[in-house]
Amino acid sequence: MPAVAMRNIASTLPRRKFSYVRRLLAILLPGLLLLTACGGSTAEPEPTSVSAGETAKFDSLKLTDNGDKKAPGVEFTKPLEVAEPTIKVITEGSGETVKANQVANISILALNGTDGSTLEDTFPGEPEPLELNDELKTSSEVIYNAFVGAKVGSSLALAVPGQQSAPSPSDGASPSPSAAAQPTQLLIIKVLSAEDVAPVLEKPEGETVTPPAGLPTVSEKDGVPEINVEGVAAPTALVSQDLIKGTGATVKESDTLTVNYVGVTLEGGTKFDSSFDRGEPASFPLTGVIKGWTQGLAGKTVGSRVLLVIPKDLAYGDAGQGEAKGDLVFVVDILGAK
Repeated sequence: MPAVAMRNIASTLPRRKFSYVRRLLAILLPGLLLLTACGGSTAEPEPTSVSAGETAKFDSLKLTDNGDKKAPGVEFTKPLEVAEPTIKVITEGSGETVKANQVANISILALNGTDGSTLEDTFPGEPEPLELNDELKTSSEVIYNAFVGAKVGSSLALAVPGQQSAPSPSDGASPSPSAAAQPTQLLIIKVLSAEDVAPVLEKPEGETVTPPAGLPTVSEKDGVPEINVEGVAAPTALVSQDLIKGTGATVKESDTLTVNYVGVTLEGGTKFDSSFDRGEPASFPLTGVIKGWTQGLAGKTVGSRVLLVIPKDLAYGDAGQGEAKGDLVFVVDILGAK
């Protein structure tokens, strides 16, 4: 049977809904590609935030700041309608200037432009990361140029054009619910902080840790970990043991990780998957993988090499997946987190 790639591991559990930022960009980017920012020039090394679109529509917009964990009060003349995506800094913060290739941590309040009702509010939760990288610049220079050069603490307004309802089918049938007209959306986005992106490591970096007796033993050949499970008893609970204790950032359950890993079955030591064999690290949201990974890697540090001994109920259950059956053992090198 083919090896169980990380994409298959990730597919075994329901994924949480995408972050609002990701869903937002997926909707907006096609339209924003058609929009030219005011000034039309490429961002300079020390740019200022660049507005775009029908910014005069924001003249009536007033914000009342309620802190970082509560959405601002918003007043604007209704209905708000725009024909093209429109973005502008409404209130300027007093923090450091957001730079290219940083991660902007933001909160979003989404409102119905027709009546001002709240569609989504991420302020009470954890900030959402928006990476201001070349990929974003290429796919939407408008969004990129609005954030790069803004100051931490600033609030930006983004108006997204509504969608007209589709005409009724010629056979007289009713249009589908998805064809209903959608109003303009007004998004108030607050920049809470900005931070540099930590580089992805090539290999684990940190202090070597001697694991307790009774666990699978791990050796290394040409930089690739090899796992020996001979004589190891079935686990009664998840084991997450540092083999190298990294000195990087602490992994959060909400992070997307970049890792190298190898996985074997506890019974027989059959290797069923390895990013080392594919010649490149894997990246995945920690919320989208088997429970043994989510629980075992959250709280670890970037740069660590971690031994996971995972009971089957935290892996693929009794049925297994491909050759990944029963209790499983992984060695995971945590190379990056964001």
